Amino acid sequence: MSWVNAVVQGVLLGGLYALVAAGLSLVFGVMRIVNLAHGVLAVVAAYGALVLGRALGLHPFLALLLVVPAMAAIGYLLQRGLLDRALRGGELAPLLVTFGLAIVLQNVLLEAFSADNQRLSVGALGTSGVRIADGLSIGWFPLLAALTGVAVIAGLGRFLARTRTGRAMRAASDDPEAARLMGVDDRRIYAVATALALATVAVAGVFLGARSTFDPAAGATTLIFAFEAVVIGGLGSLWGTLAGGIVLGVAQGLGAAVDPAYGVLAGHLVFLAVLAVKPRGLFPSAVTA
Repeated sequence: MSWVNAVVQGVLLGGLYALVAAGLSLVFGVMRIVNLAHGVLAVVAAYGALVLGRALGLHPFLALLLVVPAMAAIGYLLQRGLLDRALRGGELAPLLVTFGLAIVLQNVLLEAFSADNQRLSVGALGTSGVRIADGLSIGWFPLLAALTGVAVIAGLGRFLARTRTGRAMRAASDDPEAARLMGVDDRRIYAVATALALATVAVAGVFLGARSTFDPAAGATTLIFAFEAVVIGGLGSLWGTLAGGIVLGVAQGLGAAVDPAYGVLAGHLVFLAVLAVKPRGLFPSAVTA
């Protein structure tokens, strides 16, 4: 039963990884750039919820009502004011710009909050759960995080497939020149895509901050796990990102069942194995549901 529990916990963890990676997958799918500031932006959202909790006494999930639109607005302005110019500088420029942004944000957080570990409190939800059988139980918080990840992936997929703006994003992803000829304002579309990505990052950051402790340097680890989930699933595929997150989570769960020190290592080894066998990931695709 311990192995079954490891798989179940890994699937739930994979749902959280998919939530973290959804915005990274969306930005790459639409603009073909890897946002190296993705992880630290999730940490910014966690600190935002922390500040609102201290100042207004808001529960982290209530703080999302303010953090999500704030991060979406930051994403829109970030794209229009910084990343648009970087996109015109070639493939390497966005990587350098987002790397520099990550360094700046990390140091700003360090100055503002110090290097002390923080954690968002969700009360009894963080420790309660349901017992399925001997040696097998499911925590309500991991279940909620996983279901939120699935809901976000499904929502983004439906948005891309059913809305005019979503279809414009897919057109701009497939052929920007043709999309512009058809009247698509690719700069606005890219800005909306980045806003959506940062909105999902905000949700992910709050869940991560409630799941474990965080500090200004936590963005690097967050970025690694998100990137591995996206690459395993297939760059640009939202449902592939969910599959990649689950594969990564199960690998870490099984590794930890052998030895707690092997959990993260097992995930990295699976990531390398997928790259060796299928360099484009399990479900390579353009932005799609």
